[in-house]
Amino acid sequence: MNKGYYDGKYDVIVIGAGHAGCEAALATARMGKKTLILTMSLDAIALLACNPSIGGTGKGHLVKEVDALGGEMGLNTDYTTIQSRMLNTAKGPAVHSLRTQTDKSEYQIRMKNILENQENLDLRQGEVTEILVEDEKVTGVITRMGARYDTSSVIICTGTYLKGRIFVGDLNYEGGPNGLYPSNELSECLKGLGFEMRRFKTGTPARIHRKSVDFSKVIEQPGDEEIIPFSFLTEKIDIEQISCYLTYTNEETHKIIRENLHKSPMYSGDVDSIGPRYCPSIEDKIVRFSDKNRHQVFLEPEGKDTHEMYVQGMSSTLPEEVLVKMMKSVEGLEDVKIMRSAYAIEYDCIDPTELKRTLESMRIENLFFAGQINGTSGYEEAASQGIVAGINAVLKLNGQDPMILDRSEGYIGVLIDDLVTKGTNEPYRMMTSRSEYRLTLRQDNADLRLTEKGYKVGLVTEERYKRYLEKKEAVESELKRLKDFKVNPSREINEIIKELGTSELKTPTTLYDLIKRPELNYDIVEKLDTDRPTLNREARMQVEIQIKYDGYIDKQIQQIEQFKKLESKKLSPDMDYEAVKGIRLEARQKLSAIKPESVGQASRISGVSPADINVLLIYLEQQRRLGK
Repeated sequence: MNKGYYDGKYDVIVIGAGHAGCEAALATARMGKKTLILTMSLDAIALLACNPSIGGTGKGHLVKEVDALGGEMGLNTDYTTIQSRMLNTAKGPAVHSLRTQTDKSEYQIRMKNILENQENLDLRQGEVTEILVEDEKVTGVITRMGARYDTSSVIICTGTYLKGRIFVGDLNYEGGPNGLYPSNELSECLKGLGFEMRRFKTGTPARIHRKSVDFSKVIEQPGDEEIIPFSFLTEKIDIEQISCYLTYTNEETHKIIRENLHKSPMYSGDVDSIGPRYCPSIEDKIVRFSDKNRHQVFLEPEGKDTHEMYVQGMSSTLPEEVLVKMMKSVEGLEDVKIMRSAYAIEYDCIDPTELKRTLESMRIENLFFAGQINGTSGYEEAASQGIVAGINAVLKLNGQDPMILDRSEGYIGVLIDDLVTKGTNEPYRMMTSRSEYRLTLRQDNADLRLTEKGYKVGLVTEERYKRYLEKKEAVESELKRLKDFKVNPSREINEIIKELGTSELKTPTTLYDLIKRPELNYDIVEKLDTDRPTLNREARMQVEIQIKYDGYIDKQIQQIEQFKKLESKKLSPDMDYEAVKGIRLEARQKLSAIKPESVGQASRISGVSPADINVLLIYLEQQRRLGK
């Protein structure tokens, strides 16, 4: 018998309105499905609960890919940026990563407005306490108020709210991020549905009052002169940027922390959940890197109309009185006034190896998961999963093939493949080092890689698709022209060549080959180019990168072709690995549990060796010859 009072029917219901929930709901609504997004608080939509920034190393790639697929995060960031910096510019373009400071309040307000004005999308404040399932298929949800909503598909994007518990010193209590309420009953419901819940944790530093900082003692960190937008639709961002500032901890800071380590719940034994290795607390830094006499501390503005500043690099669970003493020992913060204390939050999440690469549960049909509930950390990782879950929920309802990005197509593909194939025993954070194909998966070419996919599923608009085609054609046409344009070694030409600081020509040389020279680039050779078309900055960048890294890109394309061969060898989800003689016991158990979709995916499962893969390939060939 159905529970609760009936309050409507939707094609898709999204639980949670963080960064995963926003992208998931916008995707399903824009693809034509009647969607409801249920959130604990309408005031927490797209909340930047931790740092007030979007992007960063590896993460910037994800934002660009979400944008290329037709998502909202990149555009929303461009509209609310207060400072922009391109990271890793001393290295090659494969690891260039955009990072911006956003106006925290404006980011939320604009995203809420986008959701409110989206056709096919309803917003409702309400806590979901139960997922209704019949015959291993989703049928609806029930809220704490007793409302029942019938639906064909559910996407769970609960972030860090599930059984959230806040820790500050020896104080701990039930709570969600930023003083919001936790969600307890839904976690129990998921356990009842057979999901194994795990405990992860994350932390956030204190917020301080800008007027209490002595800026004469800290180092200004201005934004880049030219702001590079996140969205491929944004032509230009012209704003007066707000600076960040850098200072350092010192021996006195470290002494205070060491003397009070026993008061940190992470060291007293009160917290035994797992936190992010790549974003340690200040206590962890002092213990793990005891040889360092100082650590960076960045002071980041939270917006144009607030004096709150985020203290990046000083995440802590120490008691408030110790926190104050510790922060006042830092140069420039001697008279600091804390506006919000630092805290850690512990929460429930699932084992992502229980999911398909579409982010649908293996066990319950039309139940999808996205974001921190899958064991990830970060806004960008959440948004990436949200848009993929939203797209695949609609494709599943339409009876269409899913959209699966593999590791050679995007960082989103790397992220999801890592989660569902390898799992994670700590909050997963995207980094460029996780990708085998960094040179072809640059942030600057995300639109050329993924816009076509977004258009095919109906998420990319005609306007965006047209602009993509124009850019693609411009780049291809210019590359061809440069390969055909020959520069002859005349006296006049060689005079120009010498002025450009490179060796003279002895034989006719194409502009394409000249640009390959380390000391030259696309703009410099303009003096030799009598027929140059007008290209925008993005197209020029594509032309130059593709020329400069031509040989390396070709080698990576060959590697991708080999990768695709193993990916194309599909495996049935019903395959009996017990029947494959010669595979080790651990490998059989892992293969049976994860149910890889291809031999390629099977090869990436922890505990499955190359020898196991060879046995599997031989078995598949035998079965093929037997006509099975």
